[in-house]
Amino acid sequence: MTDTTEDLEPQPPQGDVKVIYLGPIAPHWEVQSTFGDRDLIDSFRDRISARLLLLPPHDPQFRRNRERINRDAEREHVLISWDLGFEETDEDFE
Repeated sequence: MTDTTEDLEPQPPQGDVKVIYLGPIAPHWEVQSTFGDRDLIDSFRDRISARLLLLPPHDPQFRRNRERINRDAEREHVLISWDLGFEETDEDFE
């Protein structure tokens, strides 16, 4: 018997967040939420802020931290969306 997440039933979303790029002047990011447990969202917002502090989207570290944030959201069953203020392509982050 294995203990993997594939064996578990899908869980409903526990909340949602939208990460918005505010521009080149710090603070660069705002995190908004429309539903979810306040403590869960506040904790998640704090972790997002710590990972993105002083990072604009064109910084090479942004891509790695964004993937970490997306994995955290998946693990905690939080829906996440990103508004970077421009249409994204793979070339934007190379």
